[in-house]
Amino acid sequence: MAQEKFTDVIPGASHWSLMVPAGHTMQFTDIEGGANLSVIFYNPHNTLERYNAPDTLKCQHTFKLSIGNCLYSDMGRIFCSIVRDDTQWIDTVGGVANKQKVAQKWGDRDYQKSLNNWLQNGYDALLVEVAKYGLGKRDLAANLNLFSKVHTDAEGNLDFAQNHSKAGSVIELRFELDTLVVLTTCPHPMNPETVYPSKPVQISMLKSAPVSEDDICLNHRPENGRGFENNKRYQASLCGH
Repeated sequence: MAQEKFTDVIPGASHWSLMVPAGHTMQFTDIEGGANLSVIFYNPHNTLERYNAPDTLKCQHTFKLSIGNCLYSDMGRIFCSIVRDDTQWIDTVGGVANKQKVAQKWGDRDYQKSLNNWLQNGYDALLVEVAKYGLGKRDLAANLNLFSKVHTDAEGNLDFAQNHSKAGSVIELRFELDTLVVLTTCPHPMNPETVYPSKPVQISMLKSAPVSEDDICLNHRPENGRGFENNKRYQASLCGH
């Protein structure tokens, strides 16, 4: 992997956002084990374009995401590709908890009374971040939950896998387009822990290697090849401005 551009640690129950240029890879590391990192993607040049969960799953014929999968926008382009996933399963359907859900599961502590020991929820955390870019509630698309696994049991019920991610687990996303990444480390809404989970995640940005003809993400599904072609045409149009 190429030289790091920067590394930082996002504390548990926090939120952040950044613009990742095309040709860079974000490396996420679960420091303690049991982390949850909820992420949404937007086109920073046109924030009406954002991550589309149904298209991402439908075109790759999958319920879960892992290495080889691509993350699509609602315009058929690829924001990023999953080039490493030590957990082998990224949750696509769990969403984020709101204030009521957190209060029900772990108690009601607000910032005014508890300061930094308050119990933040993922929904409001994402809202705070997207507001920095003029976005609001209607712009919160379905998110991914990195380091978390939600699967179905024998009767078809959704089930949260405890201790899915181990300490030191790494997920790497290679960005194929300039992408606004909005994220929060608030706990997964289905986490059954009795004490509010607050797990940090390390984030590093690295320069990506060029995409080769035998790239696992490019060739994972025929649809991915078309997605990369859509990216090329879009980037060519940007160069003309």
